[in-house]
Parts: sequence; structure tokens; C-alpha cells
Amino acid sequence: MQSIRGQITLLGGGNMGKALAKGVLAGGLIEEQQLAVADPSPSIRKWWQENHPCACVAATAENLIPQAEVVIVAVKPAHVQVLATQYADFWAKRLIISVAAGVTLCELQAAFKSGSVVRVMPNTPALVAAGAAAFCCGPDVNDDQVALVHQIFAAVGTVDRVDETLMDAVTGLSGSGPAYMFLILEALADGGVAAGLSRELAQRLASQTMLGAAKLVLDSQHHPAILKDAVASPGGTTITGLAMLERKGLRSALIQAVQAAAQRSRELGMAAD
Repeated sequence: MQSIRGQITLLGGGNMGKALAKGVLAGGLIEEQQLAVADPSPSIRKWWQENHPCACVAATAENLIPQAEVVIVAVKPAHVQVLATQYADFWAKRLIISVAAGVTLCELQAAFKSGSVVRVMPNTPALVAAGAAAFCCGPDVNDDQVALVHQIFAAVGTVDRVDETLMDAVTGLSGSGPAYMFLILEALADGGVAAGLSRELAQRLASQTMLGAAKLVLDSQHHPAILKDAVASPGGTTITGLAMLERKGLRSALIQAVQAAAQRSRELGMAAD
């Protein structure tokens, strides 16, 4: 990856901002001196000052945005318009990346009076550089800026460009998906405890099993069904467990969960219009 020459300004220094900063710094994309963070919370600013002493940290952004090549908007969706209006004179000639859930490209363009906007749906495993992000771009985002977005989010996981019509589906799958995985992981560990394992061992085995299975799919590039069948020997323990999951409707429940979350994302987007 090539390094980024300009300054990155984070508007909002919460968990996602922390994850992105950790990724781009660890990946050598920027030096700490190129990072600026604006957040009104004294406790959050204190964290940044203690953990990134060379970064520029401030309560407000008026002195930070003019120096920025990229501005990452990492605030709650309801605060995006307020932020855009507050610093209305500063947005021109800057790439604006929003990770505010549900805020559409149309809304971003209207708020920032700019077509150089990018909408991103990241997820919480970005905190451990294992995120899955998807993004879509406004009409004035050029190829170099697209590459820049890829660099930033690839530093904390995987990243895919999609059409905006697919962003609700992305939200239902990878945006909400970590919660589904946590629920499955918890249930697997509970099953282990019910079968006689200690809580600590059951949780460790369940966690590593989920991590290993996902890595095997990604590294082998085999369809999950092929890998599933490879584990399920005739008349064995695995096929017996799989048969129980089918009887209980796990597959159908997960499909419907993604569809329901995607529909809710669409509803929330329409409510904001």
C-alpha cells in the first residue's frame, strides 16, 4: 500500500474512529502527525491525547478541517446535518467519508453541498482489524479517492464497493451480523457447558472454532457446503448435530434475520427522508 500524503481528520473519536486510526497507523498509511481528531467529550479527547500524543486533538473542528485531505464523519446519524451546517464553509475540495449508519449519499450531498462524499457501512470487528466494510460513492469521487477509501478500510479488514441500492442488504448481513455470530457463539458455549465443559474452556473452543471455520472458508475459497460435507462423515456426530440444526430451523432463522434487518434498515432510511 502507498502512504497517504495529506491529513486525515476524524470528526468523532469513538470506537470506529479509534479502530480506523489504529489500522492506518499500523499499516503505515499515515504518520501520527497527519492525524487530527475532533470530539466534544473531554474523556474521549483525553484518551486520544494519551494514546496518540502526536495527533492533533481538539473539541471543535474549525481549525482541523481546512488542513484535511480526507474527513471521516464518525458521529451519530442525527448529528451529521448539524455538523455539516456548523462547518459549512470548509467542505469544498475534500473527500468526505461518512460511517454514520443509514445516512444516504443523497442526504450527504445535500448536507455537505458536495458530490465528493462516500457512504460506508463498517462493522465492529474493525476494532480488531477483522472488519467487513462496504461503500458507495457520490458522483464527484474520482478513481484516486476510491483507491484511498479502499486503503483506509482495508487497514481494518475487508472492503467492497457496492451500488447504494445494496447498502441495506450489507447492513442486514455484515453490519448486524456480528451480533448474530455472538449469539451463535454464546449458544455453542452453553452447549459445551451443558455437555460438561467448564465455561472458560467452552467459550474458548467455541470462539476458536468460529474463527477457524471462517478463516478456512476465506483461505480455501471453497463453498461452505463443501467444507461442511467434509466434516460430516456418514453416521457420525457432525451429521447428527447438523440434522438437529435443520429440524430446529437454524438456516431459515439466519436467512430471515438478515432479511428482517435489511428491511428495517430500509424503513429507517425512509423515515429519515
